[in-house]
Amino acid sequence: MKLHLLNRSSVVNESFRVSHNRFANFLRVWHYHPEYELVLILQSTGTRFVGDSIVKFKEGELVLIGKNVPHMWLNDEVYFEEYSELQAEAIAIHFKEDFLGKDFFDIPEMKIVANFLNQASRGIKFKNIDASILNEIINLVRHNSTTRIFKLIEILYLLSKHSEYEFLSSSSFVSAFHKTENRRLDKIYEFVFENFNNPISSSDVAEIADMNKSAFSRFFKKTHKKSFTTYLNEIRVGYACKLLLENKESITSIAYMSGFNNISNFNRQFKAIHGASPSSYLKDHKSK
Repeated sequence: MKLHLLNRSSVVNESFRVSHNRFANFLRVWHYHPEYELVLILQSTGTRFVGDSIVKFKEGELVLIGKNVPHMWLNDEVYFEEYSELQAEAIAIHFKEDFLGKDFFDIPEMKIVANFLNQASRGIKFKNIDASILNEIINLVRHNSTTRIFKLIEILYLLSKHSEYEFLSSSSFVSAFHKTENRRLDKIYEFVFENFNNPISSSDVAEIADMNKSAFSRFFKKTHKKSFTTYLNEIRVGYACKLLLENKESITSIAYMSGFNNISNFNRQFKAIHGASPSSYLKDHKSK
């Protein structure tokens, strides 16, 4: 997937953007932008890509994505069928770090929110959010521009105090993505996300990065604090989780569809990452 920089800046005379989107499907583009993005999914299902996280999403989810973090909401295939009447609906809020002034989040009263926003660099999915907060987000689009500012500050403050959440992307991906302006990493990420379910060797990626194999291995491990093989297995297992939750294929088929060349290696890598076998993982999620 080629990574795109999108313009999510607010319209004239507004410091941030609030939109109620209702389309046949969400934008099918792997992208990033300098704005933070708070998204409440009202309708639709599919796969959420945030950094190196690949996970199924459904309606009711609330996610905060930090500035310049690559992401995409990819709807299920049924949303792209010719006569589909399904809709992808969401409330999306985009705001820059300095939308209230350069030093606003540096004041003592806003430190808790500032720390919270810093954590969003990995992407945050909130759990068990109170309905009153969700309603505030839904109703935000109906307020006038001045009231929106106060309401957004309140929403961010309430979310910063919410203790039930999970990070989406790995810290190593985020730090590597932001560490350098060298486009070498972009080329690596694009190649991996396009080809992870096919056979890939370190030599293949080293060639994409215009490096010899040894230099590439040192570069990747220094940047990500893990080997390329470990990183690739994490991407493949993440995609396998998506397929498992769709419950359309056998575990053996999913292993091969995710890029593993044998079921025993798939089971071993899956357990190393999730602490459970694929079948146990699926059973646990079904019970939830």
